[in-house]
Amino acid sequence: MRQRRLMNEINVVPYIDVMLVLLVIFMVTAPLIQVSTVDVPSVGKASQAPAEPVQVIVRADRTLAFRATPNAAPRDVSRDELLRLVAEAQRKDPQQAVVVAGDKSVRYEAIMQVMDDLQKQQVARVGLLVQLGQ
Repeated sequence: MRQRRLMNEINVVPYIDVMLVLLVIFMVTAPLIQVSTVDVPSVGKASQAPAEPVQVIVRADRTLAFRATPNAAPRDVSRDELLRLVAEAQRKDPQQAVVVAGDKSVRYEAIMQVMDDLQKQQVARVGLLVQLGQ
């Protein structure tokens, strides 16, 4: 029997052929690639700053208050009056955000009731106001 002889050489000629073919392909296609520009919007083009959200405050005794602007004093309102004020704000700006701020001792059920009323009023942007730990 013939013994098999160990072959410890690598034939690199096929690898060189493949590399040269790829090099030719890249050299031919590189000039054909078109460089395009993308127009990105700039900050100065914004039509107006987003409006401040109106605040609905749920107090510990489950009474409601309404604040139209962050610097305004909260105004005590009934549930019907609150819905009327929010609807009025929505007529002026349909994207007007409404945030619900609840006292830390109020039951979550009261806050969910207010949010449910706002959802029935077709308010699109409703959020919860949170206070970060100090």
